[in-house]
Amino acid sequence: MKQETICAVSTPPGKGGIAVIRISGEKAIEITDPLFLPAKQFCNIKDMQAYTCAYGQIKTEKGATLDQVVLTLFKAPHSFTGEDCVEIACHGSLYIQQQLIQLLICNGCRLALPGEFTQRAFFNGKMDLSQAEAVADLIASDSEASHRLAMNQMRGDFSRELSRLRNALIDFASLIELELDFSEEDVAFADRKQLSTLIESVEHSMQKLANSFQIGNALKNGIPVAIVGETNAGKSTLLNALLHDEKAIVSDIHGTTRDAIEDTINLQGLSFRFIDTAGIRDTSDRIESQGIELAYKKLDQASIVLWVIDSTSPNEKIVDLGKNIFPHIQNKKLILVFNKSDLLSAKEKQQKEQLFAEKPFDRIFISARQNEHISELENLIVTSAQLSNIDNNDIVVTNARHYEILVKSLDTIHRVQQSLNDGISADFIAQDIREIIHYIGEITGEISTTDILSNIFSKFCVGK
Repeated sequence: MKQETICAVSTPPGKGGIAVIRISGEKAIEITDPLFLPAKQFCNIKDMQAYTCAYGQIKTEKGATLDQVVLTLFKAPHSFTGEDCVEIACHGSLYIQQQLIQLLICNGCRLALPGEFTQRAFFNGKMDLSQAEAVADLIASDSEASHRLAMNQMRGDFSRELSRLRNALIDFASLIELELDFSEEDVAFADRKQLSTLIESVEHSMQKLANSFQIGNALKNGIPVAIVGETNAGKSTLLNALLHDEKAIVSDIHGTTRDAIEDTINLQGLSFRFIDTAGIRDTSDRIESQGIELAYKKLDQASIVLWVIDSTSPNEKIVDLGKNIFPHIQNKKLILVFNKSDLLSAKEKQQKEQLFAEKPFDRIFISARQNEHISELENLIVTSAQLSNIDNNDIVVTNARHYEILVKSLDTIHRVQQSLNDGISADFIAQDIREIIHYIGEITGEISTTDILSNIFSKFCVGK
């Protein structure tokens, strides 16, 4: 596979002003050179310096001009893939793209598989596996936060931290292995106290990485915000106001929303996934009951909860509903959103403010229909995400595969700690340390299988 020269359209599918065709492999220059007629006669691809561009024409096999293009050359090993690479910027006509790809294939190229360019970069040592996965995250990033996390991982911050932990474990594992070689002479090369200190340090670092996944996953996929409350409290109206779109049907009829409606918006560089749920009330309608059951599930899954309260409802009714909601908000941020506040007198508003005064909830008075104080609510939602304590240089895990491996590593680390406390023999400890080293290698790709690699890179787009 690595000996074949591959090609693909690297720009998004469809028409556009410009399209870029990427060619990579040992014969990238040899295959492309006959098709390219440079504007300057003395210039050909073979004589071009790396990182330079040339303007010219692409000629068909019959000698006709297919398009005027700009060709850029990258020579191994100083390219994205580590191989000779040629990129052709042509006009974005679908016909031109298809004809150019067909010309390249007829001259010896093979159409690239999804993610194959990045896969070759991994095989050629241009990046490790976690950095390669970050390329896909970078392409998919749709907010400032998710972009920043992907850039940090692609830059190698996560890899360097794992490499530091792995090297420390390898150094100590080698001393334990040496002990085993001299087991008959009862010689100790590895100080148990030093090993215990090392394992404690590794455990602390890995636990911190694993704990960061919850927030990293939320930043990557959107922080889940559940909008809950009784029927006709204005939940769907609020969703539409936040999205600036008529996403949900608004009606005065009770029980209109029977399913969860989701959409994602960007607020101040953060992605939030808003979930409008069915109104919570006692009902004999089987379908509506299923919607209410789903509302509680979405409430359990959310990081932030907007309890939309009809300000005109009696206080007793609001308090009773709170008894159903509060058990589901452990470790969540709850915001009391008093809707329809434009219908309240100043005295009535003061009475509503006293509801749940003993609880540390944020509260805000809005009118979703009149679009009043929606921007203030947005600011409160961003503040509730509690991300201000995350530094730009913090390592945050966003990949579920990495998190799963970190959890397995922690289980093994805890086993090593128990073995040290119980005075277990060195050969068992050595086996567990080798297992931790193996897990770390699975994240970076130093230890990997064909199935794992195929699964990872198959999710990339073609041309990347």
